[in-house]
Amino acid sequence: MTDYTTVSIPKDLADRVDETIEGTSFSSTSDLVRFLLRSIVIQHEQSGGLTESEFEEIAEQLQDLGYLD
Repeated sequence: MTDYTTVSIPKDLADRVDETIEGTSFSSTSDLVRFLLRSIVIQHEQSGGLTESEFEEIAEQLQDLGYLD
């Protein structure tokens, strides 16, 4: 069995995510967050670590999508 923990995000961001995932294969904000975090971790593991520029690129992409302020 998998253990879970809670991650808090601002309500307005959660609302924007809910709107964004409408019509996608993601059924909840949690699904999308798990997907994004898993993708980042896998990229980190495969490359032996994220460089500062790679991290900034990911952060910029998330900001462009409205997930970061």
